[in-house]
Amino acid sequence: MNLVFDIQKSIENNYNNNAFYFGDTYYNYKDFAQVISDIRKEIQSSIKENEINIGLITNDDIQTYASIIALWMEGKAYVPLNPEFPISRNNAVIDQADIKTILDSSETKVFTDFNVILTQKCNTSEIDLTPVEVTKDDLGYIFFTSGTTGTPKGVPITFENLSGFMDAFWELDYTITDTDRCLQMFELTFDLSVVSYLAPILKGACIYTIPKDEIKYSYIFELMEDHELTFALMVPSILHYLRPYFDEIDCPAMKYSLFCGEALPLDVTEEWSKCVPNATIANVYGPTECTIFCTDYTYIRNGDNKTHNGVLTIGKDMKNTKTIIVDDDNNEVREGENGELCLSGIQLTPGYWKNEKKNKEVFFTKEYRGEKTRFYRTGDLCTVDSDGDILYLGRVDFQAKIQGFRVELSEIEFHAKAALDKLNVVAIAFTNSIQNTEIGLVIETTEFETKQLLDDLKTKLPQYMVPTQIKFIDSFPLNTNGKTDRKKLNKLFS
Repeated sequence: MNLVFDIQKSIENNYNNNAFYFGDTYYNYKDFAQVISDIRKEIQSSIKENEINIGLITNDDIQTYASIIALWMEGKAYVPLNPEFPISRNNAVIDQADIKTILDSSETKVFTDFNVILTQKCNTSEIDLTPVEVTKDDLGYIFFTSGTTGTPKGVPITFENLSGFMDAFWELDYTITDTDRCLQMFELTFDLSVVSYLAPILKGACIYTIPKDEIKYSYIFELMEDHELTFALMVPSILHYLRPYFDEIDCPAMKYSLFCGEALPLDVTEEWSKCVPNATIANVYGPTECTIFCTDYTYIRNGDNKTHNGVLTIGKDMKNTKTIIVDDDNNEVREGENGELCLSGIQLTPGYWKNEKKNKEVFFTKEYRGEKTRFYRTGDLCTVDSDGDILYLGRVDFQAKIQGFRVELSEIEFHAKAALDKLNVVAIAFTNSIQNTEIGLVIETTEFETKQLLDDLKTKLPQYMVPTQIKFIDSFPLNTNGKTDRKKLNKLFS
């Protein structure tokens, strides 16, 4: 595939440009090339040719990112392993992916029962970035996402999937160049990390990462201002943490400010737009199963933006994806009707790793525009308007049945936020002691008297949608992907 050759060419053409900034240290592309080559040499001598899936400890350093590129240049896939995750979870990933070798930039081995390459200790070798031939079906990585059964689900992504994504990404006309400074805020087990390092590498730009021991949102704020970052992909949760500081944030150098991974509220976006006065702001959407993201919508400054319950539309299909919205029987619903969003195209994973049961649940084939087409059910409840823009209504599993009525939790959140003047809220469906479902509301603030709020909600919502319990929390917990951790919030009501 051309993608790996494009990486080679970009690194070789940008030797004198800064490639990474870790903590307070810069590395240029020649440094990067040297570390890649040293690790490649070790891979060649220590890993069998038929061994494809290689574990990667997700540290924040030059060796970890070089390991990814070295593996790709050797036609191998990386499987990220966060050493802070529970041992049982990492072991489940290692077993499923049949990992025998782990690349680790730590001083001492995180895992001792495997063939471990300590990448900080590789011998210096001649620089060699010429990749082996890879086919479109060869794997670039496998990310393991949370599974409803408690067992992580492996999502393999091929070089064809990844090439298709980059092709569609460049079509959006985000003109990254070798002078850009790009944020990489994501933990490496989260697929939004891939575009955050890959797009800059392909253009010879500099990547700014977040050290693991830093408070993520405050460090992002510092990076944006002190280093005049020009490109940032973030999860919307970060904006809620930055919101108290919006009056202080002034980032005129920012050219592109993208958001993905969660619903993006319009009110916060409008306020954020003043912090990045010259930036194109976009809401992009996509699950890991469809390679990073696959729809986009550009925020309109000083104009009308499409929303549902205060949440920005996720826009239209990107170049290599086709979307449909279906009912429970996989029949397309009419324009304006609600249904589950389904995706197809070359970005779509070949299927969950060794998990035929799950594949049968979420992938299906149907006649679409005269062709048999394979689709993926996203679990996202959506509708499409007459312009073809997709409105995100919430997760299918964020719907709750209360007294027989179907309830969208996002609607409750919308009205609660409106009543509370910008406070952040999450609505939770929980099961009470007699096994009935109730609505709980968690508010991100110190405790206050809630009678006024409940009275206000009763004027906007039917009684069965009004929260029966309200909890307060200083700050919403985030999971490793930077998203609000709803599971932890749910425990407040148990």
